[in-house]
Amino acid sequence: MADPPGFRVFSAPGRTELAGNHTDHNNGKVLAAAIQLQITAHAQKTDDNTVYFCSAGFPDVKFKLTDNKGKFDLQARPEETGTTQAIIRGIAAELNKRGCAIGGFSANAESGVLPGFGLSSSAAAETLIVRIFDSLYADGKLSAVETAQIGQIAENAYFGKPCGLMDQIACAAGGAVSIDFADSANPIVKKINFNPAEAGYILCVVNTGESHADLTADYASIPAEMKSAAAFFGKSVLREIDKETLLSRAEDIIKTLGDRALLRAIHFFDENARVDSMTSLLIEMENASSAADKQAAFYKYLDLVNESGNSSRDFLQNTFSPDNPKSQGIGIALALTNDFLHKRKLPGACRVHGGGFAGAIQAYIPKDAMDSYRINMEAVFGTGAVTELKIKLEGAGEIK
Repeated sequence: MADPPGFRVFSAPGRTELAGNHTDHNNGKVLAAAIQLQITAHAQKTDDNTVYFCSAGFPDVKFKLTDNKGKFDLQARPEETGTTQAIIRGIAAELNKRGCAIGGFSANAESGVLPGFGLSSSAAAETLIVRIFDSLYADGKLSAVETAQIGQIAENAYFGKPCGLMDQIACAAGGAVSIDFADSANPIVKKINFNPAEAGYILCVVNTGESHADLTADYASIPAEMKSAAAFFGKSVLREIDKETLLSRAEDIIKTLGDRALLRAIHFFDENARVDSMTSLLIEMENASSAADKQAAFYKYLDLVNESGNSSRDFLQNTFSPDNPKSQGIGIALALTNDFLHKRKLPGACRVHGGGFAGAIQAYIPKDAMDSYRINMEAVFGTGAVTELKIKLEGAGEIK
């Protein structure tokens, strides 16, 4: 069925984090990829600055961007915290602040970015909305980084969730990307060719079914403790020091900030180094002259995926909430995956996926073993718990 006249089509992918767990908020390094699961929307302008946003499974949004005098009214509202309306208002405010034209729109959206898997459905929606505003009212040429920054500001200042910039950049850019946040205002984003299927593997996520509700304090504690370790040296983020400097004052940090702050800071530096190594291995895979060399590089990559997972579990400590130690679905999923691979003597890898504390793990499973793995995991976590991922080359934007 044809779209009504004036409607245009937009989409934005979810994302999977490949490495760099909880490093972006301290100006670290990340390896991430857009995925085939996406949110799509049909949108057109409205002539009275009213926004209508309807998405299946969520409350409809309807509000005006202007006040009774026709002036833009884009201040954050405490009563909107945690709502889609807050995100839209925050995006409009930041676009307006940057001198971009804005106005109302009507959009019908449907999301295929599965909730609970750590695939960043919120970042997908944010980058989608930025692209709708930009395409309908401006030249549609905002860069992926600008699109991501606008979405992040809306999530931080209007929605009320402290998040880094990795999710939004991965959704906005598309494909696999390495991101260096040394200069947070101008992160360095590099595209990387990566397809696990070429090495005979399936990249997947396993949803443990645990709720992310009431975990904001757990998420917020990670950047806060990392930044407290940086502040110990008079710096604002950990990227402004190095691991040797950190460890030179380990005893004093423990006495002042506690053990966990030091462990989380150690994770930051080790994870940054892993991102560099994993990025190099993916480039080595792409340039390999033989299938054997490609496979060898991929196996080294898998070893580092496992190292990343172990560091998140042991140092970052985000596989379960300390307030709910009886609920450890992520740990169970990791244990079952490792048991599955070890019993069959299969090279593979698994790690916590996304923010952690609840939700999903990520795994690399040989193609020939994928059906058995799915049966094993879904016997514990339920039908549909395992989702295969494919890297989507296109980022958020208008479909022409």
